[in-house]
Amino acid sequence: MKLGREQAEVVALEALAFLALESDRLARFLSQTGAGPEQVRDLYSDPEFLAGVLDHILSDETLLVAFIGERGLDPMLPAAARRELPGADAEA
Repeated sequence: MKLGREQAEVVALEALAFLALESDRLARFLSQTGAGPEQVRDLYSDPEFLAGVLDHILSDETLLVAFIGERGLDPMLPAAARRELPGADAEA
């Protein structure tokens, strides 16, 4: 599955919205990134931050399954989106 950069950013924004729907999910993400709510508002359009959102989702299988299930997404979509954002392994 190949996505463009814009599509990848949309998937990452969906992942961020998914995290924000539950305070525990968002708190865990913020704790792991060291970001505060104000920073999220400032960084939500930064491709590197969005890459971090997808990294977070992809690092937790339970979270990943919940995300794709709630959004009705192809299970390969989050990883495909991650490959299009900064810091992705070119071999992945």
